[in-house]
Amino acid sequence: MENILEKVENYWDQRSEGYSEVNVAELNSYKMDVWKNLINRYKPLVVGRKLKVLDIGTGPGFFAITMASCGYDVTAVDYTDAMLHRARKNAGTYHDNIKFIQMDAHSLDFDDFSFDLIITRNLTWNLEKPEVAYKEWHRVLAPGGRMLNFDANWYLHLHDETKRSEYYQDRVNSQKEGVNDHYVQTNTVVMEEIAKNLPLSRTMRPQWDAAVLINTGFKKVMVEQNIGEIVWDKEEQINYASTPMFMIYGEK
Repeated sequence: MENILEKVENYWDQRSEGYSEVNVAELNSYKMDVWKNLINRYKPLVVGRKLKVLDIGTGPGFFAITMASCGYDVTAVDYTDAMLHRARKNAGTYHDNIKFIQMDAHSLDFDDFSFDLIITRNLTWNLEKPEVAYKEWHRVLAPGGRMLNFDANWYLHLHDETKRSEYYQDRVNSQKEGVNDHYVQTNTVVMEEIAKNLPLSRTMRPQWDAAVLINTGFKKVMVEQNIGEIVWDKEEQINYASTPMFMIYGEK
């Protein structure tokens, strides 16, 4: 019988092509510069060498490619082989500037203090043991290194009646505004079944994350609640109004 991690892997394997198309569209739009400016605003300063960046859960490679375009030393990991295949293909001219490695976010095969900056997007809600993952991420950060985690309460509506009604209102608003409903185009039945058993689907975030990061040993923790207002276009803001994207910043 499949465990949760295997179910998540299989789901994203099957979604890799469609998810990659979304990422490629972002790479070819204004969004790449928006994300680049946002991440660079929070990156640590290093002198005399390239910034060492780790993109965890790279998916089709959007963050890795964006950071490689800045000239950084980029390593990108993902649990799903199909996603890494897409990422390598999407990297294009940056292919040789990024180390793509298949790896579990809960257990990183890197030495302590290996990276200056960790970035990740829409990953932690997928994790079976997010607290374990955060400890591992803290371990591989260099002193003064920073972690930027972008995520949302994607499936809190499965456990919260208020969020459920807001989620349905998003579906109505998408139709009313004449934009594509992103949930109609996704196999929500399969993902909802998986999400019901993931710990962060029933946890109010980023409050939970901030507390865990402090307990993990990050010396400075900050939260920005409405990152979606910066990085999402109008269609995304309508689709995800009930699940605003937040950023969690942790400094070692």
